[in-house]
Amino acid sequence: MGERGPAKTPTNIAVLHGHRKDRINQNEPKPGALAVEPPDWLGEQAVEVWHTLAADLKAKGVLTGWDVEAFASWCDAVVRRRHASKRLQVEGEVIELPVFNKNGEETGHRYAKNPWTLVLNEADAQMQKYAARFGLTPSDRASLSIGGGAASADDDLLTG
Repeated sequence: MGERGPAKTPTNIAVLHGHRKDRINQNEPKPGALAVEPPDWLGEQAVEVWHTLAADLKAKGVLTGWDVEAFASWCDAVVRRRHASKRLQVEGEVIELPVFNKNGEETGHRYAKNPWTLVLNEADAQMQKYAARFGLTPSDRASLSIGGGAASADDDLLTG
């Protein structure tokens, strides 16, 4: 059985959030100098998503060689969500389906939820799960407390 309660905050995120020093794990394992490159299985569009954020996340210490597969899964989910959203825009959220009798003859139509809604919802759930782990949601950023006065949005707060 796993540990109870919410998942622990990674040390680098806890420091950014201003957690008390006695509650920060100073003995957390540190990844070695592994490559932080998109895996071979990642599709072309997902690699584009990867390149949009990976350098910034790596510079802030959030994306390491240990995190490659999890971040790649997030990138893949972004692409699947985009594709499902486009299909829903074209086809609509409700579609008309044929109804058949026991002899296989079409007898009418019925309305149903578009199956792309399921793809969209599953990709959304996966995105939210991994986005929170990498600090990519507004609520994760809202509690950041970094001293030193006001900074512009373009400032790299961790690397200067």
